[in-house]
Order: sequence, then structure tokens, then C-alpha cells
Amino acid sequence: MTHLKSTALAAASSVLVLAACASPATDTMKPAAEAGFQITGSSGTVLQAQELDRFDSPWAMAFLPDGRALVTLQAGTIWLLKVDGTKAGQVTGGPGVEAKGQGGLGDIILHPDFVTTGQVYISYVERDAGNEDLSGAAVALATLELTETGGVLRDRSVIWRQFDSVPGNGHYGHRLAISPDRQLFITSGERQKFTPAQDMGSTLGKVVRLNLDGSAPSDNPFASEGGPAAEVWTLGHRNPLGIAFAADGKLWVHEMGPKHGDELNLIVRGQNYGYPEVSNGNHYDGREIPDHDTRPEFAAPAAYWVPAISPAGLDIYDGSLFSAWQGNALIGGLSSKALVRVVIQPDGTAAEAERYTWGKRVREVEEAPDGSVYVLEDEDGARLLRLTPAR
Repeated sequence: MTHLKSTALAAASSVLVLAACASPATDTMKPAAEAGFQITGSSGTVLQAQELDRFDSPWAMAFLPDGRALVTLQAGTIWLLKVDGTKAGQVTGGPGVEAKGQGGLGDIILHPDFVTTGQVYISYVERDAGNEDLSGAAVALATLELTETGGVLRDRSVIWRQFDSVPGNGHYGHRLAISPDRQLFITSGERQKFTPAQDMGSTLGKVVRLNLDGSAPSDNPFASEGGPAAEVWTLGHRNPLGIAFAADGKLWVHEMGPKHGDELNLIVRGQNYGYPEVSNGNHYDGREIPDHDTRPEFAAPAAYWVPAISPAGLDIYDGSLFSAWQGNALIGGLSSKALVRVVIQPDGTAAEAERYTWGKRVREVEEAPDGSVYVLEDEDGARLLRLTPAR
């Protein structure tokens, strides 16, 4: 999702002087599809959907200041899109990844000084050099050089790694956002290991807060403990696959519950969100987990879902095209095959307002500079759709 909307809009008229060798377009590139269709929401709102292009297992999207965009694919490819949303060419120089389970290439966002530095943050899963069975998420900072038909990432360096690497290929999280005060936030899943979410000797099951260079800020809530704890902003998370700052500066994160109990959380410094001690869902093997209301010392979700929606991708809308949606959360749904709109109240409570379904899993939600909503479907042959109000 767009984590630097104001920067992108302010710089939309800037001409970036960018030069690099670019990969040529491949045979799989196709022109934008002209066909469109309408989606009627559960409360009667009608959206117009336009298909722009298709991708195999896309994961994230970010708009550039000049109106173009980047799309990451789980298998490791990064696409540069034209202003019309069609593929311009590939961006080379990204991290080498091996897509396994939920792992592979992940998020991409712009550095707050992108217009002058060209830097981007990119998250991905890396295998342990000494043991292929172990893996963990990593975040790299790189300089993006673009041409009209692609680009290259240069000077790529890892600034953060999940601690520690563990077996399995799930719940990496690794969604990224930049705060208004220029801090880097990273969601870090508990890797399907449950207890690390409460272990301050690990960054698994946490929301991490870093300086822009990857160092731990001295004012983090657990900075005095040192080690992994110094990076932690909040704990007790399961599989957080969406993170976004609202226009008022508040941070929101959603996470998949176990068997049901998906959550949307207002993220507050130092709070513990309870997993795996509490959840409004249960374990997949049928074991019950106490609900949030049984343990008031843990922060309760602003909204939760039973049955699950399987949230992926998050935008807190602040555009003008859908004026009634301002301040609402837009959440992609995987198992629910939906775009879910949630109204957030000034007191931090939230409730689902409407659900838009068209039979496809939704992986990513991104707000365009013109206020239209872009969604990336999931899996092979996934469409990039541009949503606008139906006329």
C-alpha cells in the first residue's frame, strides 16, 4: 500500500533524472485490457473495475512520484508500471529469493527522501546460509534507478533481519511503513511458532520500529533491554500482513487470527496484543484460546472477524474520489475473496461497513494519487484492477 501518499502527491509534477540499464520487456507483457465490470457492495455501493494488467503471484505495490508504480512478485520479479498501469519493464538488482510457502519477495516502499535519493525499502525472505530448512525475513535499502522501460536497484544493503531464523515457510509478515516522524515500521510474524510472540528475546510476533538506517531508536519502549527487545514497538502479534498510517498519524495493523479471529489493531507504543495467550479464534487443531475479554491486560482489537476474512494489504483512505470513505480502512481479503471497508471512529473503535466481492482473492490494496483504488488479486494470472465510483 502507499505509505508516502503526501510525498508522492507533492512531488507528482517532479521530473526525476534517472539513468540505468533496464531489462527489456518480455514476451509475457500484454497491453491493458479494455474490458471492465461492476462490483456491487453488500450495502449497495457500485464500483467500476477496470483491468490494467496481469501478474503471477503479486505481493505488493507502490506508486512513484511521477504516477508510475512498482509491483513485486513473490518469485522475485519487480515490475515497473507505466502511468496507465500496464507493464513498462522489469527492475533488476533485487534480492535473490526462493518462493516457498508464504515466503519470497515481499513489500516495497519509498524512502521519505525518494525524490532526491531514489532510495527504496524492500522486504523478502532469505534462507539460512548454513541450513536451507531455516529462514527469516529481511529488509534491504537500495537506490532505484529508472528508465522508461525498467530499471535497476543499486547499492542494496540489508538493514534488518528477523531474529531468529526458524524452520517453516509461513507467517513472515514483513510489511513496511514510514511514520510521519520518519521512522521505519516493520511487521514481523511469529512464524507459526506461537510463543515467540511473547518472547522479548525475539523479534518474531512483533511490530518493529527502526531509524531509517535500520538502527534501533533510543526512545523505543524496550530500548533499555538491548538486543532484539530494543527494536520492538509492540508485541503479541500473529501474522500481520497489513500496516498503514492514517492521516491523523495513528498506526493501524491487521493480522490473521488462527482459526478465525482476524484482527484490526490500533498500534500503541509498548502495548501487548495478546497472542497466543488470547485470541477471538481457536487453534486449528480445535484447542480453544481464551477470548480477549478474559484478559484485560492485553490490548483488544478495534475490530475482529469470525469467520475469518484472511486480511492481506491495508490502506487508510484519504483521497477525494470516494469522499465518503475518508479515514476508512480498506482491507484485502484472501479466503473471503473480498475488499473489506471498515469505518474507524475517532475513539479508535472500528466496524466493517461494506464488503465488495467478485470471486477473487485480494492480496494488495493501494490508493492512487488520483484517489482511485488499485487492488492486486492473488495467485497466478492475478489482475491489477483500478476501482472507481460507478457512474
